[in-house]
Amino acid sequence: MRSLRSRRGWGIGAVVAAGVSGVLIVQGVSGGGADSAADDGKPVSGPIASEEYAAALKVAADGDSATLAKRDTKPFSLLGVTWSDPSARMAGKVEVRTREAGTGTWSSWLELGTDSGPGEEGAARAGTEPAWVGASDGVEVRVDGKESAELPEGLRVDMIDPGTGAVSDLEPAGYVAAASTESPDATITPDELETASPTETDSASAPASASPSESASASPDTSESPSSAPVTTAPATTSAPASPDASASTGPTAPPSTAPKPPITLRAGWGADESMSPEAPDYLTGGIKAVVVHHTAETNDYTCDQSPAMIRAIYTYHVKSNGWKDIGYNFLVDKCGTIFEGRKGGVDKPVFGAHAYGFNSQTTGISVLGNYNLVEPPTAVLTSVARLAAWKLGQYGVDPAGTTTLTAGAAGTSEYNTRTWKTGDKLSFPTIHGHGDGYATECPGSKLHAQLATIRSYAAGPVTGLALNSVTGAGTSDTRTYTKSATTVSWSATTPAALITKYELLVDGKVAATTDGTATSAQANLALGTHAVSVRATHISGQTATTATATVVAETTPPTFTTAPNLSLRAGTVETTAVPVTLKWKATDSAALKEVRLTAPVARTYGPTVVSADLTARSGAATTWSMTAYDQAGNTRAASVAGTPVILQETSATRTGTWATKSSTSYLGGKSYSSSARNASLTWTFTGRSAALAVSRASTSGQVNVFVDGVKVATVDLKSATTKYRDAIWTKTWSASAKHTVKIVVVGTTGRPAVTTDGLVYLK
Repeated sequence: MRSLRSRRGWGIGAVVAAGVSGVLIVQGVSGGGADSAADDGKPVSGPIASEEYAAALKVAADGDSATLAKRDTKPFSLLGVTWSDPSARMAGKVEVRTREAGTGTWSSWLELGTDSGPGEEGAARAGTEPAWVGASDGVEVRVDGKESAELPEGLRVDMIDPGTGAVSDLEPAGYVAAASTESPDATITPDELETASPTETDSASAPASASPSESASASPDTSESPSSAPVTTAPATTSAPASPDASASTGPTAPPSTAPKPPITLRAGWGADESMSPEAPDYLTGGIKAVVVHHTAETNDYTCDQSPAMIRAIYTYHVKSNGWKDIGYNFLVDKCGTIFEGRKGGVDKPVFGAHAYGFNSQTTGISVLGNYNLVEPPTAVLTSVARLAAWKLGQYGVDPAGTTTLTAGAAGTSEYNTRTWKTGDKLSFPTIHGHGDGYATECPGSKLHAQLATIRSYAAGPVTGLALNSVTGAGTSDTRTYTKSATTVSWSATTPAALITKYELLVDGKVAATTDGTATSAQANLALGTHAVSVRATHISGQTATTATATVVAETTPPTFTTAPNLSLRAGTVETTAVPVTLKWKATDSAALKEVRLTAPVARTYGPTVVSADLTARSGAATTWSMTAYDQAGNTRAASVAGTPVILQETSATRTGTWATKSSTSYLGGKSYSSSARNASLTWTFTGRSAALAVSRASTSGQVNVFVDGVKVATVDLKSATTKYRDAIWTKTWSASAKHTVKIVVVGTTGRPAVTTDGLVYLK
């Protein structure tokens, strides 16, 4: 590996003009270790060594193209094409393809982005965006330059092996001096490698402090420019710090935030080799005015346990290939939403990053692993970026949903709108914006850029989409819920739970229950009476949102049967096993009746306005009809009625006149009486509370007069267009059981005098 020249002599301008494009290309990802370390103040992991290899490209005689022939290499997972002049731009198309380690399969050609812009001031080399290609052992490169534009000199491909295996529990190395250099990749022939890398050459010749010419040539995004806030540089140390946050005791005091700090995997958690970037961090004394969102990958074809290896590879590329002092981004977020510390200096401090050319002196950078030109960002990404942005902006009293004025440290053009600017122009930006809003780059990808408004809403609050889904006690009628005491309230919100501090269940405006932000329901016991119930959500910003209120009535009074259940016979076909009956009742409630249930001899449920039901009962069997009334609160009242249907055959009647016996299985008992004789009669005597006359009917059937207890009550016509047997054609019901007589008399209807009777049914 190339040794790193010291950048302590670069002065303030050395870190100000940093401008990474934020595009890390990913293809065919495999390999990488599982690393994790929470930001809990304890060291839980240690460095993993990475290696860098380089191979020079062969430039065509006309200078318009360059290539590296297909060849074997040592193992690597990330690569990029760099050139020796850090101020030169690549006006051409750079493509690579790689061979997957262990399979021999070559990838398709992959184009590397070249819109990264100027690198960190004092960088050794410029280059394309790095490409994560997974475990590889072969490479091929081609560069197609544009007419009238020369390719930059010193073209080479830089390959990074980020190291494998889980990180250890060692403490981070801190800002220690660089170790001795390693030899180049032995698998690439010496004549294809640069004999002396630019960093080695610069290291030998760089003065201890910035010369006047260096100061004069510094990027306009410096402390001397109109845009820059003063920068402080923490003193370097040669000993390992006691905390995994290597600069916890250096730099400015971390201000408190209006939003809680999210979990952050510190540099030790992704295996940062701190000896690779021994310089102390620089800080903004003007604070952070905005968050710039980036993306870092060409595809999302990686697993989240590979994220630490990807970050180590980016770190190595920025430091060893480009010659930067550290990784450019302040923070990185993978597609699972894990937040990683990027550039060292303390996650809670205003570390000077190298991510947004012309605006680094006023912003912090968050880069997402993934290409969001191609896919929609997962909710986990939006949530973590919002949490992190809310916390960092909250340290400086900046509204995540607001705008801010940034002074341009360099001329530029926006990718996502048509504006351009000059050095020193004052520009309005959303406090959370994309890299392409302040530079001519597609970063953070069109699909992530389209979600920046959502991220701002998530970060600023209040909780959105908050609504009551249900309020349950025992039941609901119209807009009211009823309960004896307990109620369960369920809700939902579109804001992710990680951005919600708590929910509160309010009863009549007072807190009755409190839950955390992941909850979706809560319970409360209510006093008797009518109550207004709602849910209040508190966002991490402290802002609150409250649902509409629901009315809940707590009551313990049971329903009342204002009409007790009672039975009567009804018209219909009589079977010995199924006599038609009608069950009647009426139930009311002081609050809200829910339903009435028939529980025996059969189960039925009736609505609150239903007061009768047509049923059947077995002849000769005493049956109890049990009912329960329920109100919406769950209070109940039971009632019942008993009855026995009895079939009196026609042979049990007292006869007058002429009656003929008819036999058929269609008749009750197999027989019936028929008569055409005027005034012929049948009389039954019984004790009961309801009676029904059963007859057979046809189109030639005549009429009968019906007498009850000696009084004529009806003339019944038995004529029917269709033949009917065992038809209860006439009924009579009394309020109580008593002894009664029912007499039928043949009318002798002209042309159809015949009547056929099938007995009398009564209810006792």
